[in-house]
Amino acid sequence: METPKKPREVFIQGVTLEGKTFRPSDWAERLAGAMSSFRPGGAPTRPGAHIGYSPLCVPRVVNGVKCVIVSEALKSVEPMAWDFVMNFASDNHLQVVEACLLPEPGSSTS
Repeated sequence: METPKKPREVFIQGVTLEGKTFRPSDWAERLAGAMSSFRPGGAPTRPGAHIGYSPLCVPRVVNGVKCVIVSEALKSVEPMAWDFVMNFASDNHLQVVEACLLPEPGSSTS
């Protein structure tokens, strides 16, 4: 039996194709915040559940560069949300790379 393939991850980097740092400085948090309700199984309904990022679209700093890491699984949850983040990157001339976020040393990978 074949192991299910993990969806790929796309890193939208806060550096333009021209090599300039993208502004405003909180762009990654804003973009990920706008995607916070798009989650596997739908948006949670418990109190305070709206506070936090979707696991499908999270802001991170990678090698000193602000990024938003977007799981390809977002496409199946909400195709228009996937298109929105990819168009955001394209419209703002941001560098986009396909990669895989490795777990932090000592963290559980279950």
